[in-house]
Amino acid sequence: MVNLDDHDLYTTLDKSAMRKQIAGLPAQCLQAWNSAVNFNLPPDYSDVDKVVILGMGGSAIGGDLLKALTASLSRPAVYVHRDYGLPAFVDEKTLVIASSYSGNTEETLSGFTAALGTKCKKLAISTGGQLTLLARTKGVPVFVIEHVSPPRAALGYSLLPLMAIMQNLGFTGSKSEEVKGMVTSLAELCRSWQEDAPQEKNRAKQVAVTLDGKVVVVYGAGMLSDVARRWKTQINENGKAWAFFEILPELDHNAVLGYRYPKWAMDKISVVFLRCPSINLRTQLRYKFTGELLTQNKIAYQVLDSEGADPLTQVMSLVLLGDWVSYYLAILNGIDPSPVPEIDVLKKRLAESQ
Repeated sequence: MVNLDDHDLYTTLDKSAMRKQIAGLPAQCLQAWNSAVNFNLPPDYSDVDKVVILGMGGSAIGGDLLKALTASLSRPAVYVHRDYGLPAFVDEKTLVIASSYSGNTEETLSGFTAALGTKCKKLAISTGGQLTLLARTKGVPVFVIEHVSPPRAALGYSLLPLMAIMQNLGFTGSKSEEVKGMVTSLAELCRSWQEDAPQEKNRAKQVAVTLDGKVVVVYGAGMLSDVARRWKTQINENGKAWAFFEILPELDHNAVLGYRYPKWAMDKISVVFLRCPSINLRTQLRYKFTGELLTQNKIAYQVLDSEGADPLTQVMSLVLLGDWVSYYLAILNGIDPSPVPEIDVLKKRLAESQ
């Protein structure tokens, strides 16, 4: 049995110090916000009714969370495009934001190149690479990310600049106090969940132990739908493990029928429900009844509640918890969470096939 309170494990396995990247998320969010809140765009960029965010992986998740957090706005409608090219509806009333941490993501470059041939408004968010070069050549504004980490550990720069842009263009009210409150809350949570906090009081370590050796299925609803996606991808990338996500109430119309077979899988699956107060009351009832169905089929599950009083803190508290859980799963699996060799191989193969 791996002892997650053994400090030598972290220095031995976590050679790239992913734990420091995760613990640095609160400060990163504040840095990203302070940089972006003063980032000016042309005045006509506010004359849009759609925002399309081009991105993949860690560069796209900020768009997902922005979409969830702005769902109540009458305009603009926010879309996330994870593919080559552009959605057919992009027009002069659309702001296309190409988000690529490296600046070399080929799907994002494909979409941005297509956008250059349209009348849409355009913006790039990146550390550099081909995207930054192309944008500057074409006179497109670029928000430069001043942070060094794997893309999945740069969520602050994936989300907070988007929030600042929405504020600066007049689509939302001031978010500064909400952001500051979220940062303070995350910093406090990190102290409870980081590696030197003992397992008996460390929620993240405790959850990771319950998921060790299991195929994890994460359930979310409402504004937590894409937090469930984030958990799935972090368990994949950090833990190097199988994980999936499903969305309530939709899963109650199909996925629940799959609980019965195959029988051998029942004790190899663990379900995590993510919950916050803003979720529809009828959907919250579904959490209860769906959990009962899981129990009837002898499938383990747990419900994890958000922290904080406002939507941003609630979303980010569960994001942070998932990041730590995925990190501890890597340690339990005896591996360094940072390298992503299979992704590197795929990128190399694609580059060779051009």
